[in-house]
Amino acid sequence: MRLVVAAAAALVLSFAADAAEPLRFEVDAAWPKPLPNEWLMGQAAGVAVDAEDNVWVVQRPRTLTDDEKGASLDPPRSKCCRPAPPVLVFNQAGDLIRSWGGPGEGYSWPQSEHGIHIDHKGFVWLAGNGEQDGQILKFTADGKFVMQIGKQGPQTNSLDTSRLGRPAGMMVDAATNELFVADGYGNRRIIVFDADTGAYKRMWGAYGKPPTDERLPAYSPGETPPAQFRNPVHCVQVARDGLVYVCDRVSNRVQVFRRDGSFVKEFFVEKATRGNGAVWELALWPDEKESFLLNADGENNEVRTLDRETGDVLGAFGRNGRNAGQFHWVHNLAVDSKGNVFTTEVDTAKRTQKFLFRGDMVLRKRAAVQ
Repeated sequence: MRLVVAAAAALVLSFAADAAEPLRFEVDAAWPKPLPNEWLMGQAAGVAVDAEDNVWVVQRPRTLTDDEKGASLDPPRSKCCRPAPPVLVFNQAGDLIRSWGGPGEGYSWPQSEHGIHIDHKGFVWLAGNGEQDGQILKFTADGKFVMQIGKQGPQTNSLDTSRLGRPAGMMVDAATNELFVADGYGNRRIIVFDADTGAYKRMWGAYGKPPTDERLPAYSPGETPPAQFRNPVHCVQVARDGLVYVCDRVSNRVQVFRRDGSFVKEFFVEKATRGNGAVWELALWPDEKESFLLNADGENNEVRTLDRETGDVLGAFGRNGRNAGQFHWVHNLAVDSKGNVFTTEVDTAKRTQKFLFRGDMVLRKRAAVQ
């Protein structure tokens, strides 16, 4: 039985019918189906949806405890289970339809997997936030290595263009074929590369200023907003109108830029939140105007709907917990062409969930992969 977890108040939305439409979601407690081969998922640190509405999850096999991966030990400790491959692809029914990933020739697999993106050409991008991670990897859909940007090694600084600094996530802008990287856990910047060649193009920090590594005090509600990002710079989303949305996670703020890095505005979400912050991930709503931002908050453990223009909170679902529809460190989210929401959780939660969109608004069909 599916469980209705939340319903936002009726909202007046500007769609073709120009009528009030409740934004409601319902957890699909049977999604995904159990993994084959005695596989078990570790911390799920990224989720993306491709042009066919398949759901891609990147997870951390090395985070499984010995009792979780007991069948893989020598000698076996128990009947089950074994670490699943890092990249798992599910269809809408929850079947695992593809899996791959891990160390290979010609590239440096991340020490700690973090973030996945499927671009408009069908390529798969992966990042990592391990202590030595300074690279972004590009693969074909079947796991064939294409390109590495940056390199593993000791962390440097936020002005280094030869490597990244524990990058958290990335997105290719289909209009410009540029890769925007939220960089990240070590650095404090957005950095942009050519998505075909990997050539460096530009970078910026908070308010469009050159990034610095100045140590900032812990976040305090009511503080004067800092002139630089805090770590981690946790997400980046590029809208079709050219606005770039950046998660300054621990500062509880979203900063908005143009593609060239010029600052437009900022807004704050749940400003009283301390700890790990409220702005972990953003996803653009798939209507023609991309009217909303969905926001994953792993400290308060909820997913909320934000007005993309103002940042106002229009609705939310979820709470801290381990039952279906609840979250423990909800880390990422993605939205398919029908408005269904997919989430991933890290720390000890180690799972992905699906939330069915309930509504009649007109959504924009995804472009087919060329």
